[in-house]
Amino acid sequence: MSREIAVFIGTRRGLFVARAGPDRRDWTLSEPLLAGREVYHAAEDPRTGWVWACTSHRVWGAHVHRSTDGGRSWETLETAPHHADTPLTAVWQIAPGPADRPDELWAGIEPAGLFISRDGGASWTGVEGLNQHPTRAQWSPAGGALALHSIHVGDQGRVLCAVSAGGVYRSDDGGRSWQASNRGTRAAFLPDAAADAGHCVHRLRVHPMRPDRVYQQNHCGVYRSDDAGASWVEITASLPSEFGYALALDPRDPDAAFVVPEASSHMRTAVDGRLRVYETRDAGASWRSRSHGLPQSNAWVSILRDGLATDGLDPLGLYLGTSGGHLFASADGGAEWSMVAAFLPRILTVSATHLSGR
Repeated sequence: MSREIAVFIGTRRGLFVARAGPDRRDWTLSEPLLAGREVYHAAEDPRTGWVWACTSHRVWGAHVHRSTDGGRSWETLETAPHHADTPLTAVWQIAPGPADRPDELWAGIEPAGLFISRDGGASWTGVEGLNQHPTRAQWSPAGGALALHSIHVGDQGRVLCAVSAGGVYRSDDGGRSWQASNRGTRAAFLPDAAADAGHCVHRLRVHPMRPDRVYQQNHCGVYRSDDAGASWVEITASLPSEFGYALALDPRDPDAAFVVPEASSHMRTAVDGRLRVYETRDAGASWRSRSHGLPQSNAWVSILRDGLATDGLDPLGLYLGTSGGHLFASADGGAEWSMVAAFLPRILTVSATHLSGR
């Protein structure tokens, strides 16, 4: 069966979709969809094949959108998750619930909060065990936002999420109770760098084959957990910088991860102006640059927290979107990169899927 590869590219001025055949060589790019909106997140729900997008607009506000045709047309939902007493700034992520509950969705928002829908996004309920957590007083805006941006819903009631700046939180009972899960990470900007909460997590990803294996790119380093976030070990040593936002995994290999180091929290651009993707195949014991074909001089761009994605195919495809509006792709696990699109608006999010038969 032929597979169409679709890459959803969310920007400051709408959503673009790049499509190619299974060889991932010849790409076509859509016209802007959801035009004029900031697209914080856009990704396929593997349970239904629907694509969800989260947007914000200075006049129209923040919304959740749904596509049932692979991202070609979009419906704006009437309601969006929000706190009862605080204006909604943005919806940062929509995450699918368990496979046996296809109408269940989870959402992370700004100001930071976690919400659940059990009717396919028609209505939303706040997850108060986290939204009113005793450590919430230790949360604070990071470089520009206080947002809940990473959510993973697993089996048997386990949910992990990340707040910037707040840290990693874990529930083992479907969201009723929560514990801060930051032991082993550093928050060098706090008076107590090992505080229970207040950590600035930039991206959190759980490995689908081994759900106890979790990676995070933090404001203060890259970390790995082998116990579902109960404890962390830093794996930054052989990277050119501890700072960065983007993080992606190879879904077939729990020991593999990809990051894009940035110069510092002050500069927030590619280290030395060289756009490099670093790969580990030994769970962070060592890293190597996989950047042939990416600009290696005067590339003073940043890659945001959702700007690096993989497609799960063999060989693995990787996709990288820059603040300068360029999308790069690799069809061989990062050995060789090529430009798919250029001069787009600032890229906020990239995700990839293969639409078999749809």
